Parts: sequence; structure tokens; C-alpha cells
Amino acid sequence: MKTNCNRGVATVVLAAVKWGKTERLHIGAATRWSRLFFCRMRGRRQGMLVTKSTLPSEFELVARYFAKLSAGFPGAYGLLDDAAVISPSAGYELVAKTDAIVGGVDFDADTPPDLIARKALRVNLSDLAGKGAVPRAYLVDLIVPPTVNEEWIAGFAAGLAHDQAEYSIHLIGGDTSSTSGPITVAVTALGEVPIGQIIRRGGAQPEDQIFVTGTIGDAALGLCVLRGLLPTLDPASASFLAHRCQLPQPRVALGPQLVGIASAGMDVSDGLVADLRHLCTVSKLSAIIETRFIPLSLAAVAAIGDNRQRLVTALTGGDDYEVLFTARPEEAVRISALSRSSGIPITPIGRMTVPSPRDEPGVAVLDDLGEPLHFASEGWTHFDGNG
Repeated sequence: MKTNCNRGVATVVLAAVKWGKTERLHIGAATRWSRLFFCRMRGRRQGMLVTKSTLPSEFELVARYFAKLSAGFPGAYGLLDDAAVISPSAGYELVAKTDAIVGGVDFDADTPPDLIARKALRVNLSDLAGKGAVPRAYLVDLIVPPTVNEEWIAGFAAGLAHDQAEYSIHLIGGDTSSTSGPITVAVTALGEVPIGQIIRRGGAQPEDQIFVTGTIGDAALGLCVLRGLLPTLDPASASFLAHRCQLPQPRVALGPQLVGIASAGMDVSDGLVADLRHLCTVSKLSAIIETRFIPLSLAAVAAIGDNRQRLVTALTGGDDYEVLFTARPEEAVRISALSRSSGIPITPIGRMTVPSPRDEPGVAVLDDLGEPLHFASEGWTHFDGNG
């Protein structure tokens, strides 16, 4: 996928598979909502028969459930055009982020459609928060199998509407398509940040402190709950962790307030250790963090107990969607005040260091005795089979 933002207009180019051949679909920063294929296929394709859907036409679905989500954003043209216009505020520049969630990978098949929609949107808003950007608008590509009915679509749209109201953003376009595979939702989120002040992964300096918002490990442990791997955990803790897994809490209001404070930053999606390594690689520095400083919820503490492997799960499991950032030690007072005013915990967990000439930038995680922990995998990746 390539994204080009020019003079406030974002254009997205997708490579998509349509009935066994690759097409290039040009989607403006808004509604293509091209054909919702859901048609009967002649014969079998890849061993699967695609049956006819009972859904109305894509145009009816857009008019019935999605057009109202663009209300209040003039450049969306009510989702009646095949492109939209978005211009940043004076003195700001656009920040674009796209991410997808897939059934069976990022959510279970029995997840309610409103939660799927909200998670798809929130994981992208979390990335904007990690960049210090204020969210403005988003596009959604919805790819569903023929088993999806109109009630499901209504629930999905209701989930988007709920979070639009919470985060003051608008739908300005997207695309619909069908598949013989799992439900897939891809969101492109657009935000704005003061010109030249985006918080990047690069920029950390030696002896910068490392901070993280909220608590770490809840979602990874919540996935264990949803998979029945923590049967003895008390119901209140299990419910809390499962909710954190299904519905992230992006730090949308806090992120922009880190502009001018954070030297480098990103959100935590692949796992704390893995994402900190990404930041180290771009900043060409190493990091030292200590497990005794890692903020854990009471539910996570209950789930981990004295089980070292569950602590590793919390540090590497991912889907936290908290903000990880670095700042000069003298910024600690401002950061503490920001934490109090926002009501969001911001915890120092370590510091940035200069790697030795023989070493690559990396992350050292020290246990309560000051001994380094070692991980079979530092975090989630999609293509090497680890989790």
C-alpha cells in the first residue's frame, strides 16, 4: 500500500485480489465503496463455493448505515462521491496511518460486530496518539464473507458511530468487498500535528528516560482468558483483562500533549520489548528497563502471580495500545504534572544508553535481582509463526 498526501488530499493505492487476479484499485481519501461482490461464483475457486449474500446492494448499505457517519465533514460529500477533500488546520500537517485487523488473528469469530469496528478504529487512533497527532477523519475498508447479514452490518456501523462521538472524528470514505475468507477490516486514520513536530521513533538521546502510559500486559493476558488458559483467575480480573483485549483505550487526548516533551515515541502494539527495540533501532541507541518498574494492573498482577512465563507474556504479548516515549530527565516534572491532569498513569521504566561499538542497538530487560531476562520472542510478528 502506498499513501500520498499532497495539499491536504490523501490518495491511497491498493493492490487487491478480485476473482483470482490482481487489480489496482485507486481509492481517493474517501468513498469508493466499490462493488460489494457477494455474487454467486460459477464453479469453485480455491476449493470453496461463494454463495449469494442476502445483503442489500452496497449503495443501499452505504446510504442506510454509513453516510450518516460522514455528517459534519463537508469534504466527505455525504459519501456520494468517489473522493474526499481534507485540509489540515493552519500551521499543521497531516499524519496518515493504516492498519488492518483480521478474524482469527486479531479477534475471534464470535466477537460482536460493534467491538470489531471499535477495535479496528482504535488501533489506528493509538498510532496517531503515539505520533502526537490529533485525529480528524478516517476511511474504512470492510471485507466480509457471504455469511454476514444486514444485522451484522448495522452493529458494525453502530460501533463506528459510538467511537466517532467519543473521539470527535468522521468517516470520510472507504471500500466494501467480499471474501471467502475471514472478516477483514482496514482503517486509514488521518490526523494533524504542528508542522515539523511529529513524534518519531528516531530522536531519543543517551540518558533519556523511557516512559509508558497506562498498564502493560492486560490485552495479552486477556487473550489467555478468552482462550480459557487462566481458568482459576477470579471473575472480576478475568473480565477486566478480556475487555482490555477486545477494546483498546487509545491515548488520543494525551498523545498531542507530548509534543515538545517527548524526544521519540510510538504506541505499543507488537509488545513492549519489541516496540522499544524498534525505537532503539531508529534512534541508534540501546535501552535498559527493569521489570519492577513496569506498570501492571491489579488484574494482571493476579494473573501473573509468581509465574515467570506469564510475566514474559505481559512484556511481549502486544495489543497494549499504550504510548511508549522517551524524554530528557529534566522533563520528568512536566510529565508527572501531565499524568495528574490527564488522570492517566505515566511511568518511567528505564533509560536510553549508547551501545558498545561491537553491539547492535537493543533492549536489556532486568528482573528484580538485576539479572537480564531472555526471550524466545520479543513480540508479535505476522510472518514467522511466533506469537
